[in-house]
Amino acid sequence: MLLIRADGRCWDRLAQQKIVPDTSALINQVISSMIERGEIKDSEIIVPLAALDELQAMASKGRIEGVLGLQEIKRIRELGSGCGVEVRFGGERPSLEDIKLARGGRIDALIRDVAKSEGASLYTSDYVQYLVAEAENLPARYFQITEPRKEIPFERYITEDTMSLHLKVGAPPMAKVGKPGEIRLVRLREEPFTRDEADSMINSLMWTVKHSDDAVIEIARAGATVIQLGQYRISITRPPFSDDVEITVVRPVVKLSIYDYKLSERLLRRLSTRAEGILIAGPPGSGKTTFASSLAEYYWSLGKIVKTFESPRDLQVGPEITQLAPLEGDFEKSAEILLLIRPDFTIFDEMRKPKDFQVYIDMRLAGVGMVGVIHASDPIDAIQRFISKTELGMLPYIVDTVIFIREGRVDKVYELRQTVRIPWGMTERDLARPIVEVVDLETSQLVYEIYTFGDQITVVQVSGQSKAQRELEKRARVAERLLRRLAESAQVSLEDGRLVVRCERDDYVRLTEKYAGRIRRLEQKLGVKIEVEPRFPSLGSEVDATINDADGRLEILLNGVREGQRVSVYVGERHVLTATVGKGRKIRVSKKSEAGAAILKHLLAGEKPRVFRLS
Repeated sequence: MLLIRADGRCWDRLAQQKIVPDTSALINQVISSMIERGEIKDSEIIVPLAALDELQAMASKGRIEGVLGLQEIKRIRELGSGCGVEVRFGGERPSLEDIKLARGGRIDALIRDVAKSEGASLYTSDYVQYLVAEAENLPARYFQITEPRKEIPFERYITEDTMSLHLKVGAPPMAKVGKPGEIRLVRLREEPFTRDEADSMINSLMWTVKHSDDAVIEIARAGATVIQLGQYRISITRPPFSDDVEITVVRPVVKLSIYDYKLSERLLRRLSTRAEGILIAGPPGSGKTTFASSLAEYYWSLGKIVKTFESPRDLQVGPEITQLAPLEGDFEKSAEILLLIRPDFTIFDEMRKPKDFQVYIDMRLAGVGMVGVIHASDPIDAIQRFISKTELGMLPYIVDTVIFIREGRVDKVYELRQTVRIPWGMTERDLARPIVEVVDLETSQLVYEIYTFGDQITVVQVSGQSKAQRELEKRARVAERLLRRLAESAQVSLEDGRLVVRCERDDYVRLTEKYAGRIRRLEQKLGVKIEVEPRFPSLGSEVDATINDADGRLEILLNGVREGQRVSVYVGERHVLTATVGKGRKIRVSKKSEAGAAILKHLLAGEKPRVFRLS
């Protein structure tokens, strides 16, 4: 190790009568290294109580830097006893106000005050501290720590096919080797990993972090530290968080391009042109992050501006793609900056917290293409994570594609789309409602339906339907596509083995009079009966209704109706809503919805909406 002065010259010998090291010099073990080389003799080392308390606070919170600094003070005493170096403490302990202002430099100021009062030189590895000391005309030495890259302490256990390394005190070292889909757990030796080995490895890692350009501490909390060191993600846990010290090292085994996955032309075309709200889901270790990395670089190759949200940052992407961490610990703040940058796509790796999902939703609704990575055992599980966080009608605009990864390959791909029809298993016509369809991209088969039933959002699996049912559903989609060319409002539902076309009254007249012949020919072509009817059925008696404002929603309380009955709501002559009466004879309508906005507008104008039973 070389100790370099601010002017770039090396120091052969620094013999000072009084030396005050600050917190950075203690953590970087500057003084003990100089004593070992004989560069400090017959000197007095004055450790500021402010630095001691700061190190103690770090160590108490489980931060390794605090432990290193305290060990350094102990080592200075041990080494100094044989070469005339005395150690004592000086200055005052920081007050509560000093601690609150520590980030603004108050603790550093207390340390400089000790050096001034003792007539000592300040030793620091903090360049800002050195500049302030120079400005105050305080003798100061700045030590820029440089050292050749050491061998990373755990690399002796790593082989070409090692995916993760698991080192726990008291247990034999273990490793997962292979590749996604072919992983096995291997014992690396019979002897257990010792506490001395753990301490030595942690100290070496922290030293590497301090002096390596490709290392950063991503998370530092009581009992846990996460380090990103090049391609390695290192998690260190210790009591009280874990029962003993454990070091876990994870690394990508292979870097793939999007073409290595042998995706279908249909999926590639969707990724290139239509998909803008993508979820990459799968169980832990399935290869989600590897696929996300390849997708990020694929979008870059298409001329898109791509950024990432990661904590820790372990996506394997090129330097053209900026990898962003939580700004001040908060992805919401990162999103505020990112919206000013205006990327085409953002890769959000490992979404876990509720706020992560809200950031994804907000950015997607702001027009940014989003790719979220989620732990899930099934594709529908990933979709359900969003259901409680947004309105159902917005779901297909937030998430349009779900890619499920299993054992390193793309296992399933679902697309989400919205329609209005009768759900599977229901037969009454007045049960038609908006439905989010989850469809297999490759086979176009309907797999799940998501819709509101009463006050609840229901997810129903329909992929088990018979082949005849699936064929009828396919014909219904063909009929809807053709009929919408004749009448834009036409919506087709499959009811009792027939296709029912519901449309606005103007379109109803057009289809039944002008295009009746075409509909008959379409019946013959598809081999299924087609019936056309107006979208809204005839109205029954009017219902007495009371409307209340309830936390962002309009709550309509109805008299003389029962739960489960269908009603229509009109403002003036305009129909705005058909709904099922829920618990307590209530209907709840979001103010942000089109129907809610229309009702609220007329309420403010003094016009009360009218509610009718459906006959």
